[in-house]
Amino acid sequence: MKYKHQEIENKWQKKWGNRLQFKAKDFSKKKKFYALVEFPYPSGSGLHTGHAFNYTLMDVFARKKRMDGFNVLCPMGWDAFGLPTENYAIKTGIHPIKATKQNTDTFRTQMKKMGFGFNWDREINTTKPDYYQWTQWIFQQLFKHGLAYKKEMEINWCPSCKIGLANEEVVDDKCERCGADVGKKKLSQWLLKITAYADRLADELDLVDYPDSIIAAQRSWIGRSEGALIDFPLVDGQENIKVFTTRPDTIFGATFIVLAPEHNLVKKIVYSEYKQEVEEYIKKAKKKIELERTDEKKPKTGVFIGAYAKNPLNGVKIPIYIADFVIMSYGSGAIMGVPAHDKRDWQFAKKYNLEIKEVISGGNPEKEPYDGYGKLVNSGEYNGYNFEKAKKQIISDLEEIGLAEKKIQYHLRDWIFSRQHYWGEPIPMVYCDKCAKKGINYWDTEEGKKIQPIFEPDSDLAGWFPILEKDLPLELPDVEKYKPTDTGESPLAGIKNWVKVKCPICNAEAKRETDTMPNWAGSSWYYLRYADTKNNKVLADRKKLDYWLPVDFYLGGAEHTTLHLLYSRFWHKFLNDLDIIPGKEPYQKRRNRGLILGEDGQKMSKSKGNIVSPNEIIEKYGADTLRTYLVFMGPYNNVLPWITNSVKGIKRFLDRIYIFVLNQKQGYSKDSNRDILTLINRLVKEVGEDIDALKYNTAVAKMMKFLNTVENEEVSLEDVKKFVLILAPFAPYLSEELWQELGGKFSVHQQSWPDYDEKLIEQEKVVLVIQVNGKVRGKIEINNNIDKPEATRLALDLEKIQKWIQSKTIKKVVFIKNKLINIVV
Repeated sequence: MKYKHQEIENKWQKKWGNRLQFKAKDFSKKKKFYALVEFPYPSGSGLHTGHAFNYTLMDVFARKKRMDGFNVLCPMGWDAFGLPTENYAIKTGIHPIKATKQNTDTFRTQMKKMGFGFNWDREINTTKPDYYQWTQWIFQQLFKHGLAYKKEMEINWCPSCKIGLANEEVVDDKCERCGADVGKKKLSQWLLKITAYADRLADELDLVDYPDSIIAAQRSWIGRSEGALIDFPLVDGQENIKVFTTRPDTIFGATFIVLAPEHNLVKKIVYSEYKQEVEEYIKKAKKKIELERTDEKKPKTGVFIGAYAKNPLNGVKIPIYIADFVIMSYGSGAIMGVPAHDKRDWQFAKKYNLEIKEVISGGNPEKEPYDGYGKLVNSGEYNGYNFEKAKKQIISDLEEIGLAEKKIQYHLRDWIFSRQHYWGEPIPMVYCDKCAKKGINYWDTEEGKKIQPIFEPDSDLAGWFPILEKDLPLELPDVEKYKPTDTGESPLAGIKNWVKVKCPICNAEAKRETDTMPNWAGSSWYYLRYADTKNNKVLADRKKLDYWLPVDFYLGGAEHTTLHLLYSRFWHKFLNDLDIIPGKEPYQKRRNRGLILGEDGQKMSKSKGNIVSPNEIIEKYGADTLRTYLVFMGPYNNVLPWITNSVKGIKRFLDRIYIFVLNQKQGYSKDSNRDILTLINRLVKEVGEDIDALKYNTAVAKMMKFLNTVENEEVSLEDVKKFVLILAPFAPYLSEELWQELGGKFSVHQQSWPDYDEKLIEQEKVVLVIQVNGKVRGKIEINNNIDKPEATRLALDLEKIQKWIQSKTIKKVVFIKNKLINIVV
């Protein structure tokens, strides 16, 4: 009776076919549950172990929800635009369209082999025109409502991929995709005003169920800082330097001012004897990308410009420097250096021998800066104020003399949306030079006048118009030459017959936008399309969106909980403002899965030779073994090393289940004895609770323990069936085979989660721990569920407890039912 996994899995793949298509029914009377797992980028290498782990976690959860009677939507699709496929196409000579088709076919086949019960009837692909038509449509709405604009700017430039990168796509000064050193390039870019939603993106995190780490990452990236913009007058001249600070209470500790090298005052106020050194420093700073300049680990450098400012409260002269760690895109491009109470300023002051003046009590600033809070010292009339009172009073006093205003600043920057590559959604915009020269913008047109923009549109968009909605989708042309160019333009710019177009306003010769969208675009709204994938009239039917949203549970990787989550929430809030979709937030609950390492304890990679192929494991041990091992490795959100011997152990466990069930089939007892009834009922309850809490590893461990106990016992047919039902979410093939062997109705995956009897689970006896003043002094076996007075009486009657309380007064008794009693004397 050997469990032949290949034979059984092949058999049920064929038999299931379309007979077991998991379909979510719109407007079902059952309670809906939307379970979403991040859709993959289908690479040429196929499904890897991380994919298998992620999707198994969600598949187990979704199968249990179906068994609980929910109408479950658990869809799958492909996030297939972007650099990896384009780079693969350039390397192999296979066109991105063909490569994407090959890759998605491979992924789909592998997923079905894994037994994933996705709603395949709702499959989507971000590279299909019927999908990206609505990505383009959303961009046009953002434009029409003042949230998309053009700007010539220096951007991060990858010389290898030959495209611009958002700050988020640069890691340690290198391109996150190819690892090349990132430089700078000046290009005209489309940007989205995500900053317009900064407050809501931060504040409305209170509405969702996310782990603290995800909320912290979101809020850190948004980086809202409340403070004041303070004027520091120049000693020589009429100018004031505007400094943004979140710590006005430390103003008396400001011993220098630092300007960004790009600050417009630098060239005006630099003294002639310092001019050459300043200009050389500015040239070097321009070669650095923003992330390199603001890296806390980098040594701080700067140059004195010869000028001084005055502290606006006490008139003390403060030297002015330029330093590249100050950037123009945050605050005012100027800071007050308070070295006693800021690490970066302290490092700068130590390097250039500047004064370090303590103004907040609580540290030793000569040894290290103290960035905490306390009472003010060395601060004139504000001495003794606590920081909150000082902050309010100092801002108020400076406002009164016109040298300060309250201000909120953000780390968040507008989203750079242009990409200079082929494989992406064409941006559906047209530029007409004739209209631009006349100063005509979209909101001057007949159609534009009908729009009441949510936000004030950018004034410098004359000549830019969205293509007509009836002409969407603007399809990506199928071309032979798709390699990036050195000019900074997309390869689309070289397709003259595609670029040339008539202006939708004046019918003159015009040009299409040749940049494409970033790979984040299609994934920012894909969860909406799953509600209504075949709709060619609107993004999705509103009634269906009202039924399915929000996503009840979203599972994915930690690498996507800052940017993807931020962008997706931004688009959702905008579409909600237009009343196109319901709800303020897209995802009610979000969790991150952990990381699987190679057997050597290092991250899996080809170069290290430690990659584990799901295909090889499925071939050798079976998909059920792989699935069960993946969830048994440890807590779902931990870093987990792969251990091949443990995989073999899981295979032996499934073999034993197969033999146990078929052995029982030879002659089931009519009824299980009371001990087994108690065990199976407890197993139903606890495994169900563990799945709901994502404690899959303990669920499998409990099934193992159960099998160890009953393997050689006589168990009733009903109880064996319950065990198979419990196994079903984890091992869909084996459970289906055994269910049929037991005479069950097709299919095991269309059955309900088994019931359990609470009375059978309750133990007749439990062990009560007895403490005196918090120290364990004894234990006693008691009847289950006795009350506090009875438990107290039994504890006090024990001779070994009496010696600890003799001649003492009992102050109180702390009782935890069925577990502990603590007598405080």
